[in-house]
Amino acid sequence: MTSISALDLLIIIVYLLAIVVIGLWFSSKKRKTSKGYFLAGKSLTWSVIGASLFASNISTVHLVGLAESGFIDGIVWGNFEWFSAFELLILAFVFIPFYLRTKITTLPEFLEKRYDQRSRIILAIFSILAALFMHIGVSFYAGAVVFEQIFGINILSSIVIIALATGIYTIIGGLTSVVVTETIQTVILILGSLTVTLLAIFALPDVGITSYAELKNAVSADRLHAVAFDSEAKGFTFLDMLFGHLILGIWYWCTDQTIVQRVLGAKSENQAKLGAIFAGFLKILPVFIMVIPGILAFALFKDEIGSDTKSVLPIMIMNLMPIGLKGLMVAALLAAVMSSVAAALNSCSTLLVYDVFGRINPNLSDSMKIRIGRISAIVVLVLAVAWSPFLGNLGAIFELINQMFSIFAPSIVAVFLFGILSKKGTSTAAFVTLLGGSLFAGVIFMIEKYIPVGGVDNYISSSEGLGINWLRQTYIFFLISSLIYWATSFTDKQASSVNGDFYLSIESSSTKTKVLSALLVAIMLTIYMIFY
Repeated sequence: MTSISALDLLIIIVYLLAIVVIGLWFSSKKRKTSKGYFLAGKSLTWSVIGASLFASNISTVHLVGLAESGFIDGIVWGNFEWFSAFELLILAFVFIPFYLRTKITTLPEFLEKRYDQRSRIILAIFSILAALFMHIGVSFYAGAVVFEQIFGINILSSIVIIALATGIYTIIGGLTSVVVTETIQTVILILGSLTVTLLAIFALPDVGITSYAELKNAVSADRLHAVAFDSEAKGFTFLDMLFGHLILGIWYWCTDQTIVQRVLGAKSENQAKLGAIFAGFLKILPVFIMVIPGILAFALFKDEIGSDTKSVLPIMIMNLMPIGLKGLMVAALLAAVMSSVAAALNSCSTLLVYDVFGRINPNLSDSMKIRIGRISAIVVLVLAVAWSPFLGNLGAIFELINQMFSIFAPSIVAVFLFGILSKKGTSTAAFVTLLGGSLFAGVIFMIEKYIPVGGVDNYISSSEGLGINWLRQTYIFFLISSLIYWATSFTDKQASSVNGDFYLSIESSSTKTKVLSALLVAIMLTIYMIFY
């Protein structure tokens, strides 16, 4: 499909205009102060926080990649979504109390309060680079590639349109605009994905599938098992996925500014916890409305898709969705891109204001902070637009980006987790771990990607070499970072200098948060029993 019907085009235009207008409308009351601009005036409630966490996480790569994964392997890749529900509970009960009690604006600031300014500077650099080159740039490119495949829209044109639409309300309105629009985009994302799923189910009788048993026969039962995983064919075991994702998930959900910033804007600790739990419930959905459509596509369009597995979602849209609903699906794809970009853009400007310019001049006025935040966001947006068209092959770059996360995520998780759980870790231990752990992982990454060993490419992960896949490397890096942290702490002559009130007793969670958490865990265990 290289053309858009007038109705679909109208729906897309109306969606873009509506999101921009709504974002600007809701920004007017909360952006008069720096706390209002960067933290939404500490007014966010659980529903907005949960929906915003979900929308910030789901990108176009999710929509396309999960459908492709379902087509190729089945539900097993949905573990990356379901594991997040447990990691969000860790955010709620382990990290949120410390973040809100210390009254921080950025996560690097938290490291300074727990350790010292050296750790703050390192994390700020990591976070800004991640937001610019990974969150924003990859989101732009992923969305543009999909729009080119489906509608024939030029990649650069798509990137510029998305950047302008997202940048206007994010730069002017701040966090309030971001979370309000993300709440709306969550609904659009779910509706669009659910529509594809339902249309695929309704189409099954056309190929002679009228029962679940017949579907299992058509797609093979292995595609409907979440735990079984062919380690020889894919290179991963279920435990690799579990432990590797646990490290990456704690980094992403609990220590990444782009995600955690909406928690920092919560009205209260209880609202923040409930928001994280609500996001955990929402993370159950992607498997059913994004992965399963890929499985259904195997039953419906296996011959048409063939080896071009990246076309799974585009082919489903073209074959299943009538005029009008195609516009809804494009709106869902746009929502995925815009929500991810808006979240990263807002967090990046916050980091630059508080962890860079705020360190240079601690006496910045509120108006100056907002002005710097807007200018910073514009610069970041322009840089992301400039470099994202050169990313190349989307599949290769996305896999590369995920592996790059494993370079610095393990050391960051070690420093945050042990800093919260124990008083004994020293500031020097945090500094050495962030530098040494990331440097060690970076060297391994360079050897793996660019330096053949004994004539073997990818020696560390290759079966001809060490056979240690990148997910297994991730939790090995965490163990090494943990060793560095504790070895340095125990040999450091300067004792930990944690502020006396840092470990004050944590406010007890409400009955509602406990009941909902137990319900979420029960639902997840039931799901695993069904799809074991």
